[in-house]
Amino acid sequence: MTLLHNPYFVIPLIAWAIAQASKVIIDSVLLHRISVRRLATAGGMPSSHSALVVSLTTIIGRLEGVGSPLFALSLIFSTVVMYDATGVRRAAGQQAMIINSLLDDVFIAHRGIHQERLRELLGHTPIEVIAGAALGIVIGLGLWR
Repeated sequence: MTLLHNPYFVIPLIAWAIAQASKVIIDSVLLHRISVRRLATAGGMPSSHSALVVSLTTIIGRLEGVGSPLFALSLIFSTVVMYDATGVRRAAGQQAMIINSLLDDVFIAHRGIHQERLRELLGHTPIEVIAGAALGIVIGLGLWR
């Protein structure tokens, strides 16, 4: 079996790609212009990380059974990834926003000094993670026989 015929690789890859493409479509509709840049950024609706790990967990459950050690491992891994997306990464993004705002205030008074802005969109809202997880379940259940 080649890697491209391996459902444990292909299904999560498809789920991730659909989630990333969805971000482009959603942002393009909301912004009224094409937003291809969204393909390479973190955060947004739906969470592609959640779609990837949940589709992997779903396909493992389908093919190996929900009582298998591999399913348990994947379920724990998925939970950690989704918790991190809404917790640690989101908090880091919020801190970056505050720091950027402080830097803007400080450096406005000192023209000529340039400070690189921190990346603000790092994490996900709970609804973005839930949407990504739902997408992962649908892809994991709907593809591969």
